[in-house]
Amino acid sequence: MSAIRSARLLASALVVLLLAGCNPFSDARPMMDEYVERVGRVLDAEPVFSEIPTAQTMPRRRNRVLPMPELELGMLDFLSLYGCELQYVVGEKNSVMGKVMQPLNRLRYEVRFIHTAGDCLETVEDEELQGVLKQAISSKRETLPIAIWNATWGVEEAETLFTFAKGEYPVEVNDLLSDLARDAGQLNKTVAALLEQNLDVDLGFWGEVHQRWQAEYRAGQLINSARLVAVRLGDATRVMRQRLDDRPLCLNGKPNNQSDIVQGMFFSIYIGKVQPYLADLRRARTDLIEPLSELAAMQADVMPEHFQTWYQSALALEGRESVWANLDAAVESHTKGWQALLEQCGLRPGA
Repeated sequence: MSAIRSARLLASALVVLLLAGCNPFSDARPMMDEYVERVGRVLDAEPVFSEIPTAQTMPRRRNRVLPMPELELGMLDFLSLYGCELQYVVGEKNSVMGKVMQPLNRLRYEVRFIHTAGDCLETVEDEELQGVLKQAISSKRETLPIAIWNATWGVEEAETLFTFAKGEYPVEVNDLLSDLARDAGQLNKTVAALLEQNLDVDLGFWGEVHQRWQAEYRAGQLINSARLVAVRLGDATRVMRQRLDDRPLCLNGKPNNQSDIVQGMFFSIYIGKVQPYLADLRRARTDLIEPLSELAAMQADVMPEHFQTWYQSALALEGRESVWANLDAAVESHTKGWQALLEQCGLRPGA
């Protein structure tokens, strides 16, 4: 009996999986393709599926990392001779491990150097050493933005966060971005403080941010979805415009059988399926893309040229190259298409 029951449970599970696999609205790409198909079907028009342009990938790390200026060797040797804590900080930097510091550890070193050099300056009486210390502190403060940049956008983990290899942003999911969004907000506050030369900030959380970037890929998924949705909405809008230019859906503003079908599809598919996904993308953009855009923008003074081009495409919210501005324009044009179509039949939403 248990064997029969197990077989039935297995059969039920297979049916569920098959049904899920046949549901075009379970993933973004088939959902948007199906939506365009249905717009064409109810309007008696053959849709044309445009090619989704290839996204611009994040520049390779060698084009993102900025060269970190070093203090003159003679200055470091001079500083290493004195007994304050700076002597040990300089010694650690000159060690084998210190010469291959990862970007975040290098930022920590730069901050620690400025702190300890300042403490040392308050205790020494030798004028020559005071002069060297002041010069070293000034130099380190001047190059601190480079260390900050390398510890944010120069790390390998950023490439995983923005990879395009994981498809589109999921449909009908909740709370995917809470940790990443919190990280981005905390990172922005810390970077802003450091750029203002406020070095009394906690850098302990920064490594966990990189770990999450390495484990997640949501930013890349969001960019994939923005490109996909903008193109497919454009395809559907062209079908609508074709119908509007060809022949009216209704005569004299009176609904008919076809307009009822069109209106039904509008509510069941566009309002019921597509718009919730658009809302999810909008929330995700607000929660993750916007703070990451801010993180890059506040470091514009040191942003490498290769990165600037990618930033305008992937992170900027405005501009001709922005995937987000293109998505906004596609949504606006598509909304106007529906309004014009349904208005012919006195069915315009909100009318």
